[in-house]
Amino acid sequence: MATPLPRGLMTLADWEALPEDNSAHYELQEGVLVASPRPAKPHQRAMFLLAMQIHPQLPEGWLHLEDFEVVVRSGPLPIVRAPDLVIVRSDCGHARAQVDEVLLVVEIISPGSRNVDTHLKAFEYAEAGIPHYWLVDLDPPVPTITVFGLGAPGDGYVESQTASGVLVVEEPFPLRVDVAALTPG
Repeated sequence: MATPLPRGLMTLADWEALPEDNSAHYELQEGVLVASPRPAKPHQRAMFLLAMQIHPQLPEGWLHLEDFEVVVRSGPLPIVRAPDLVIVRSDCGHARAQVDEVLLVVEIISPGSRNVDTHLKAFEYAEAGIPHYWLVDLDPPVPTITVFGLGAPGDGYVESQTASGVLVVEEPFPLRVDVAALTPG
């Protein structure tokens, strides 16, 4: 970053005042700036290939964005995540989305992010009320997508399926994804 990294807890205003920096992947976790390496080539490729499959299937009024910020919580200890892929209303905010504009978040597990993606982010997204969460695992022997939807209030996400060949869902709207095509030979 061009300016020194903050040493204390940040507010949402502090986050918004940070200069643009594409040298790492930044998120805000309960007011703490978290930096991780930019995703590696297999991750980036899978994100692009998934987006290319989803894009033509989106109904009017929805769009997909890659690595787009979502304000998961804006209170005194804000949480801002940048899911690998997010499905939002077409009229969502310019700089970042609010949770009420988000229908689906997709995280692709990277080395070093498994616990955060499978536990922490799933908890945060569910607590914020984001209706759908997909978790993409590219690890061998085959890639998989696990689909979650919100359960009863307070129950968090409930897993509905894990697909390794072709994923077919009816919620949040009909989608068909060739999971195997996310890691082309």
